[in-house]
Order: sequence, then structure tokens, then C-alpha cells
Amino acid sequence: MKIAIPVFILGFVAGAACWYAFSPAFIDRIVNEELPAGFALRESRSGEFRDVDGAHRGSGSVKILVSDAGDALLRFTDFEVTNGPDLEVWLVKEPDPRKSADVSASQWLSLGPLRGNKGDQTYVIPAGTDISEWGSTVIWCEQFGVLFSVATLSQPEG
Repeated sequence: MKIAIPVFILGFVAGAACWYAFSPAFIDRIVNEELPAGFALRESRSGEFRDVDGAHRGSGSVKILVSDAGDALLRFTDFEVTNGPDLEVWLVKEPDPRKSADVSASQWLSLGPLRGNKGDQTYVIPAGTDISEWGSTVIWCEQFGVLFSVATLSQPEG
């Protein structure tokens, strides 16, 4: 018993730590948010999410939508990304980051935690943010400092 109880406790703690770190990779969080009603919005910038590497994959569209009053929203549609712990949505000045170091070396603005790794969702861009300064939207793992997916933002055609 002198060995069994400490081994059990150590195993329990190690198992809980592993579950915390790796379970998000196996459990999808699906959201389906509608755009806020009553806003006349125009598209300011847009892009498509892409894979970063074989382990971190992303797809779907992102648009920056601006109201006549100047309020701005970041909108994901048909969005899907590899799940992970502590994922956040960032605007990054670097227009085409290829690796985590590119994001870390650039200026960024966190729009908050990713609500789900699948589905349509909307994030409020803080008032006074100059949208033209931001070159991309990234999904960033704050816990491990890893880039999961990126979408380069460009002006709409026409």
C-alpha cells in the first residue's frame, strides 16, 4: 500500500494533466451564431483560412464587416480549425505569417477566445481600431505559442 497509493495519486494527476492538454484535439466545439439583427453592414476586408502545417489545419471564410456608424465585426463562415487548448482569435499586422515566429514578431490584437473550432461566429473589433493596419486574422494557441491557421485579409473586389 505504501507504493500503490502514491503511484495511484501520481497516475491520477498525470492523467488529468494529459486530458487537460490533449482532450481539445479530440472534442469539437460547434457554434452557429447569426449576425446581429438591425445592422447595415458592408464588407471591408476578407480572406480564406488556410492550413499552417500537417498538424494545424483551418478552412472557411473571414470578413470584416463595418456598419455605417463605424462599428466593426469579424465574421467567420463555414469555419473549421484543428482544435486545441486556449485558442484565441487575433488580428495581426503581418499579412502572410507562415509560422508562429512570424506572428510573435508582428503586432497583434486579441479579439478573445475562439468560441468553437467549427461553425459560423462573430467577434467585435474594438472601437477606434484602424482596420487597414491589420493584414491577417490568425487562430493562435496562447498556451503553447503556436499558430493554428491564418487568413490573409484583402480588399473586396469591385
